[in-house]
Amino acid sequence: MGKKRKTPGINGSSSADIAFMLLIFFLITTSMDTDQGLARRLPPPVPKDQKNDTDVDINKRNLLVVLVSSTNQVLCGNEVTDVKQLKDKVKEFIDNPYNDANKPEKVEVDVPFFGKTMVTKNHVISLQNDRGTSYQAYIDVQNELAAAYNELRDDISKKKFGKAFMDLNEDEQKAVQMIYPQKISEAEPKNYGGK
Repeated sequence: MGKKRKTPGINGSSSADIAFMLLIFFLITTSMDTDQGLARRLPPPVPKDQKNDTDVDINKRNLLVVLVSSTNQVLCGNEVTDVKQLKDKVKEFIDNPYNDANKPEKVEVDVPFFGKTMVTKNHVISLQNDRGTSYQAYIDVQNELAAAYNELRDDISKKKFGKAFMDLNEDEQKAVQMIYPQKISEAEPKNYGGK
């Protein structure tokens, strides 16, 4: 008769089993920070019967082109701009406080809590970048654009309601967003600089 082979039972273990258990324990008990990128709410899908954005003509004065080149240089409306100055230029464009003919046209809108108000509701900021643009430069520009809207909304919220935009209730926030709607159009990267 041959020898009986001994097989490990349920209580038998090997170093591979221990390593597997340690790996599972590590994965379960460790939290990994995966929140990176920009918080953006995508617009709802366009209904089939509605015009596509490519069909809409934008008045040239309502459009501000912000271009980040392959060398990470920022052009705002064809002017070389330092990233630190971008927010103020964008705020002035969006608000158009002096109703400048070269900035977005103002339209009268009936806004809850504010009444009839002149707003630049047709403005669009077109963010374009080169394929060679660094990710950090692109994020820095995105942050400045978002900061411009946030500051404008905070300023008007404090004037009207005496508190910051984030502290307003939902209806008050919607009213402020009617005055300063966030309209950033992001174009697909192109090879402007040849990198």
